[in-house]
Amino acid sequence: MRFLIAGSSGFLGTELGEQLRARGHEITTLVRRPPGRPHEIRWDPYVAGLGAEVVENHDVVVNLAGSPTLGNPHSRKWAENLMHSRVTTTRVLAAAIATSSTRPSFLAGNGISFYGDHGDQPVTEESDSRGDALLTRVTRAWQHATEPARSAGARVCVLRTAPVYDRRSQPLGILRLLFKAGLGGPLGDGRQYVPMISTRDWVDAVIHLAESETAQGPFNLCCVEAPTNKELTDELAHQVHRPAFVRVPASVLRPAAGQMSDELLGSVNCVPAALTASGFTHRDPDVRAVLREGLHPSR
Repeated sequence: MRFLIAGSSGFLGTELGEQLRARGHEITTLVRRPPGRPHEIRWDPYVAGLGAEVVENHDVVVNLAGSPTLGNPHSRKWAENLMHSRVTTTRVLAAAIATSSTRPSFLAGNGISFYGDHGDQPVTEESDSRGDALLTRVTRAWQHATEPARSAGARVCVLRTAPVYDRRSQPLGILRLLFKAGLGGPLGDGRQYVPMISTRDWVDAVIHLAESETAQGPFNLCCVEAPTNKELTDELAHQVHRPAFVRVPASVLRPAAGQMSDELLGSVNCVPAALTASGFTHRDPDVRAVLREGLHPSR
Protein backbone atom coordinates (compact mmCIF):
# COMPACT_ATOMS: atom_id res chain seq x y z
CA MET A 1 0.00 0.00 0.00
CA ARG A 2 1.03 3.61 -0.56
CA PHE A 3 0.89 5.91 2.48
CA LEU A 4 1.03 9.70 2.63
CA ILE A 5 1.97 10.84 6.16
CA ALA A 6 1.89 14.31 7.70
CA GLY A 7 3.75 14.61 11.00
CA SER A 8 6.16 11.81 10.20
CA SER A 9 9.10 13.33 12.11
CA GLY A 10 7.49 13.10 15.55
CA PHE A 11 7.95 10.13 17.87
CA LEU A 12 4.81 8.29 16.79
CA GLY A 13 5.25 9.23 13.13
CA THR A 14 8.79 7.85 13.17
CA GLU A 15 7.71 4.60 14.83
CA LEU A 16 4.80 4.19 12.42
CA GLY A 17 6.98 4.85 9.38
CA GLU A 18 9.57 2.27 10.43
CA GLN A 19 6.96 -0.43 10.89
CA LEU A 20 5.16 0.38 7.64
CA ARG A 21 8.41 0.09 5.71
CA ALA A 22 9.24 -3.16 7.52
CA ARG A 23 5.93 -4.56 6.31
CA GLY A 24 6.62 -3.60 2.72
CA HIS A 25 4.47 -0.49 2.40
CA GLU A 26 5.57 2.59 0.42
CA ILE A 27 5.66 5.92 2.28
CA THR A 28 5.61 9.53 1.13
CA THR A 29 6.04 12.20 3.81
CA LEU A 30 4.77 15.78 3.85
CA VAL A 31 7.43 18.20 5.09
CA ARG A 32 7.47 21.98 5.62
CA ARG A 33 11.11 22.40 4.59
CA PRO A 34 12.64 21.94 1.12
CA PRO A 35 12.54 18.20 0.31
CA GLY A 36 15.90 16.58 0.89
CA ARG A 37 15.09 12.92 0.37
CA PRO A 38 13.17 10.80 -2.10
CA HIS A 39 9.46 10.44 -1.30
CA GLU A 40 9.24 13.84 0.42
CA ILE A 41 6.73 16.48 -0.67
CA ARG A 42 6.77 20.03 0.62
CA TRP A 43 3.57 21.59 1.93
CA ASP A 44 2.55 24.59 4.00
CA PRO A 45 -1.00 24.03 5.24
CA TYR A 46 -1.08 27.46 6.89
CA VAL A 47 -0.55 29.22 3.56
CA ALA A 48 -2.17 27.09 0.87
CA GLY A 49 -4.16 23.96 0.24
CA LEU A 50 -2.79 20.67 -1.02
CA GLY A 51 -3.40 19.59 -4.58
CA ALA A 52 -5.72 16.64 -5.05
CA GLU A 53 -3.07 15.05 -7.28
CA VAL A 54 -0.82 14.63 -4.24
CA VAL A 55 -3.25 12.52 -2.24
CA GLU A 56 -4.81 10.55 -5.07
CA ASN A 57 -1.51 8.80 -5.75
CA HIS A 58 -1.83 7.11 -2.35
CA ASP A 59 -4.07 4.52 -0.72
CA VAL A 60 -4.01 5.95 2.79
CA VAL A 61 -3.45 9.46 4.16
CA VAL A 62 -2.36 9.72 7.82
CA ASN A 63 -2.32 13.00 9.73
CA LEU A 64 -0.19 13.18 12.88
CA ALA A 65 0.82 16.83 12.45
CA GLY A 66 0.33 19.52 15.06
CA SER A 67 2.10 21.60 17.68
CA PRO A 68 3.10 19.83 20.95
CA THR A 69 0.54 19.31 23.71
CA LEU A 70 3.31 19.96 26.21
CA GLY A 71 3.80 23.68 26.69
CA ASN A 72 2.92 26.60 28.94
CA PRO A 73 -0.65 25.86 30.10
CA HIS A 74 -1.05 29.50 31.11
CA SER A 75 -0.22 30.79 27.61
CA ARG A 76 -3.08 31.88 25.33
CA LYS A 77 -0.74 31.75 22.31
CA TRP A 78 0.22 28.14 23.07
CA ALA A 79 -3.45 27.16 23.32
CA GLU A 80 -4.30 28.94 20.07
CA ASN A 81 -1.42 27.25 18.25
CA LEU A 82 -2.52 23.89 19.61
CA MET A 83 -6.00 24.34 18.16
CA HIS A 84 -4.95 25.99 14.90
CA SER A 85 -2.25 23.46 13.99
CA ARG A 86 -4.42 20.40 14.40
CA VAL A 87 -7.55 21.78 12.80
CA THR A 88 -5.75 23.39 9.86
CA THR A 89 -3.66 20.37 8.87
CA THR A 90 -6.68 18.08 9.11
CA ARG A 91 -8.90 20.44 7.14
CA VAL A 92 -6.33 20.83 4.33
CA LEU A 93 -5.87 17.07 3.98
CA ALA A 94 -9.61 16.38 4.18
CA ALA A 95 -10.27 18.94 1.44
CA ALA A 96 -7.61 17.40 -0.82
CA ILE A 97 -9.10 13.93 -0.31
CA ALA A 98 -12.61 15.25 -1.01
CA THR A 99 -11.57 16.73 -4.35
CA SER A 100 -9.44 13.79 -5.43
CA SER A 101 -10.60 11.19 -7.92
CA THR A 102 -9.58 8.18 -5.82
CA ARG A 103 -10.77 9.19 -2.30
CA PRO A 104 -7.94 7.53 -0.33
CA SER A 105 -8.64 6.43 3.23
CA PHE A 106 -8.02 9.08 5.88
CA LEU A 107 -6.58 8.16 9.28
CA ALA A 108 -6.93 11.39 11.23
CA GLY A 109 -5.05 11.87 14.48
CA ASN A 110 -7.12 12.91 17.48
CA GLY A 111 -7.13 12.51 21.26
CA ILE A 112 -8.95 10.65 24.01
CA SER A 113 -9.60 14.06 25.61
CA PHE A 114 -12.60 14.25 23.25
CA TYR A 115 -14.78 12.68 25.95
CA GLY A 116 -14.07 14.94 28.92
CA ASP A 117 -14.60 13.82 32.51
CA HIS A 118 -16.92 10.76 32.76
CA GLY A 119 -16.05 9.65 36.29
CA ASP A 120 -15.92 5.86 36.62
CA GLN A 121 -18.41 5.28 33.78
CA PRO A 122 -16.95 3.12 30.98
CA VAL A 123 -16.34 5.26 27.90
CA THR A 124 -16.70 3.77 24.41
CA GLU A 125 -16.77 5.41 21.00
CA GLU A 126 -20.51 5.87 21.46
CA SER A 127 -20.07 8.01 24.59
CA ASP A 128 -20.75 11.75 24.50
CA SER A 129 -18.24 14.59 24.72
CA ARG A 130 -18.55 16.57 27.94
CA GLY A 131 -17.25 19.79 29.40
CA ASP A 132 -15.24 22.72 28.08
CA ALA A 133 -11.64 21.71 28.88
CA LEU A 134 -9.03 22.94 26.42
CA LEU A 135 -8.11 19.58 24.88
CA THR A 136 -11.76 18.54 24.76
CA ARG A 137 -12.54 21.63 22.68
CA VAL A 138 -9.50 21.01 20.49
CA THR A 139 -10.43 17.39 19.77
CA ARG A 140 -14.01 18.30 18.88
CA ALA A 141 -12.86 20.85 16.32
CA TRP A 142 -10.11 18.50 15.18
CA GLN A 143 -12.62 15.75 14.43
CA HIS A 144 -15.06 18.14 12.73
CA ALA A 145 -12.28 19.13 10.31
CA THR A 146 -12.38 15.61 8.79
CA GLU A 147 -15.96 16.13 7.60
CA PRO A 148 -15.20 17.08 3.95
CA ALA A 149 -13.45 13.74 3.38
CA ARG A 150 -16.22 11.75 5.02
CA SER A 151 -18.95 13.62 3.16
CA ALA A 152 -17.17 12.92 -0.12
CA GLY A 153 -17.31 9.18 0.58
CA ALA A 154 -13.77 8.52 1.79
CA ARG A 155 -13.20 5.96 4.53
CA VAL A 156 -12.29 8.02 7.61
CA CYS A 157 -10.89 6.64 10.88
CA VAL A 158 -10.56 9.13 13.74
CA LEU A 159 -7.69 8.03 15.98
CA ARG A 160 -8.74 9.02 19.50
CA THR A 161 -5.33 8.37 20.99
CA ALA A 162 -4.66 7.94 24.70
CA PRO A 163 -1.28 9.05 26.10
CA VAL A 164 1.36 6.70 24.70
CA TYR A 165 3.61 5.43 27.49
CA ASP A 166 7.20 5.00 26.30
CA ARG A 167 10.39 6.07 28.08
CA ARG A 168 11.63 7.65 24.83
CA SER A 169 8.75 10.13 24.83
CA GLN A 170 6.32 11.92 27.12
CA PRO A 171 4.69 11.52 29.58
CA LEU A 172 6.64 8.43 30.66
CA GLY A 173 10.01 10.04 29.92
CA ILE A 174 9.38 12.62 32.64
CA LEU A 175 7.47 10.33 35.01
CA ARG A 176 10.24 7.73 34.99
CA LEU A 177 12.80 10.28 36.14
CA LEU A 178 10.50 11.70 38.83
CA PHE A 179 9.66 8.28 40.21
CA LYS A 180 13.27 7.08 40.15
CA ALA A 181 14.14 10.19 42.16
CA GLY A 182 11.50 9.23 44.73
CA LEU A 183 9.24 12.15 43.78
CA GLY A 184 6.33 10.16 42.40
CA GLY A 185 2.85 10.03 43.85
CA PRO A 186 -0.87 10.23 43.09
CA LEU A 187 -2.49 13.33 41.61
CA GLY A 188 -5.46 14.57 43.60
CA ASP A 189 -7.30 11.70 45.23
CA GLY A 190 -5.90 9.26 42.67
CA ARG A 191 -9.30 7.79 41.87
CA GLN A 192 -9.56 9.27 38.37
CA TYR A 193 -9.15 6.83 35.48
CA VAL A 194 -6.12 7.34 33.24
CA PRO A 195 -6.30 5.97 29.67
CA MET A 196 -3.00 4.80 28.21
CA ILE A 197 -1.49 2.64 25.45
CA SER A 198 1.91 1.21 24.55
CA THR A 199 3.80 2.34 21.45
CA ARG A 200 3.67 -1.06 19.80
CA ASP A 201 -0.08 -1.41 20.34
CA TRP A 202 -0.65 2.10 18.97
CA VAL A 203 1.43 1.42 15.86
CA ASP A 204 -0.11 -1.99 15.29
CA ALA A 205 -3.62 -0.57 15.75
CA VAL A 206 -3.03 2.21 13.21
CA ILE A 207 -1.67 -0.26 10.65
CA HIS A 208 -4.58 -2.61 11.38
CA LEU A 209 -7.06 0.19 10.64
CA ALA A 210 -5.13 1.30 7.56
CA GLU A 211 -5.13 -2.18 6.08
CA SER A 212 -8.82 -2.73 6.81
CA GLU A 213 -11.27 -2.25 3.97
CA THR A 214 -14.28 -1.58 6.20
CA ALA A 215 -13.14 0.06 9.45
CA GLN A 216 -14.35 3.65 9.75
CA GLY A 217 -15.50 6.15 12.36
CA PRO A 218 -13.88 6.96 15.72
CA PHE A 219 -11.58 4.46 17.41
CA ASN A 220 -10.30 4.63 20.99
CA LEU A 221 -6.60 3.80 20.83
CA CYS A 222 -6.08 2.81 24.45
CA CYS A 223 -5.35 -0.30 26.49
CA VAL A 224 -8.19 -2.67 27.35
CA GLU A 225 -8.33 -1.87 31.09
CA ALA A 226 -7.73 1.75 32.03
CA PRO A 227 -6.09 2.10 35.47
CA THR A 228 -6.87 4.71 38.06
CA ASN A 229 -4.17 7.28 38.74
CA LYS A 230 -3.41 5.49 42.04
CA GLU A 231 -3.04 2.15 40.25
CA LEU A 232 -0.74 3.75 37.68
CA THR A 233 1.30 5.36 40.46
CA ASP A 234 1.66 2.14 42.44
CA GLU A 235 2.62 0.08 39.38
CA LEU A 236 5.18 2.56 38.08
CA ALA A 237 6.74 2.85 41.55
CA HIS A 238 6.91 -0.95 41.71
CA GLN A 239 8.55 -1.27 38.31
CA VAL A 240 11.24 1.36 39.02
CA HIS A 241 11.72 0.03 42.57
CA ARG A 242 10.97 3.27 44.40
CA PRO A 243 8.32 4.43 46.90
CA ALA A 244 5.69 6.91 45.71
CA PHE A 245 4.52 9.04 48.61
CA VAL A 246 4.52 12.56 47.13
CA ARG A 247 0.80 13.15 46.65
CA VAL A 248 -0.09 16.38 44.80
CA PRO A 249 -3.39 17.82 46.15
CA ALA A 250 -5.94 19.00 43.59
CA SER A 251 -5.91 22.43 45.25
CA VAL A 252 -2.24 22.78 44.33
CA LEU A 253 -2.44 21.11 40.92
CA ARG A 254 -5.28 23.16 39.48
CA PRO A 255 -3.61 26.58 39.63
CA ALA A 256 -0.21 25.13 38.73
CA ALA A 257 -1.42 23.18 35.67
CA GLY A 258 -3.79 25.86 34.46
CA GLN A 259 -5.65 24.84 31.29
CA MET A 260 -4.22 21.31 31.52
CA SER A 261 -5.47 20.56 35.03
CA ASP A 262 -8.60 18.88 33.68
CA GLU A 263 -6.39 16.41 31.80
CA LEU A 264 -4.66 15.45 35.05
CA LEU A 265 -7.66 15.36 37.37
CA GLY A 266 -10.48 14.38 34.98
CA SER A 267 -11.48 10.73 34.69
CA VAL A 268 -11.85 8.79 31.42
CA ASN A 269 -12.44 5.07 31.94
CA CYS A 270 -11.82 4.41 28.27
CA VAL A 271 -12.59 1.13 26.48
CA PRO A 272 -11.35 0.31 22.93
CA ALA A 273 -14.71 -1.17 21.97
CA ALA A 274 -14.66 -0.40 18.23
CA LEU A 275 -11.02 -1.42 17.87
CA THR A 276 -11.64 -4.76 19.56
CA ALA A 277 -14.78 -5.33 17.47
CA SER A 278 -12.70 -4.77 14.32
CA GLY A 279 -10.57 -7.79 15.22
CA PHE A 280 -7.58 -6.14 16.85
CA THR A 281 -5.83 -7.87 19.78
CA HIS A 282 -3.72 -5.85 22.22
CA ARG A 283 -0.34 -7.14 23.30
CA ASP A 284 -0.32 -4.80 26.31
CA PRO A 285 -3.87 -4.81 27.68
CA ASP A 286 -3.36 -3.33 31.16
CA VAL A 287 -1.22 -0.91 33.15
CA ARG A 288 1.34 -3.53 34.16
CA ALA A 289 1.94 -4.62 30.57
CA VAL A 290 1.92 -1.07 29.17
CA LEU A 291 4.50 0.13 31.70
CA ARG A 292 6.68 -2.96 31.30
CA GLU A 293 6.77 -2.41 27.55
CA GLY A 294 7.16 1.35 27.94
CA LEU A 295 10.11 1.13 30.31
CA HIS A 296 11.81 -1.58 28.26
CA PRO A 297 10.66 -1.13 24.63
CA SER A 298 10.77 -4.29 22.57
CA ARG A 299 11.50 -2.38 19.38
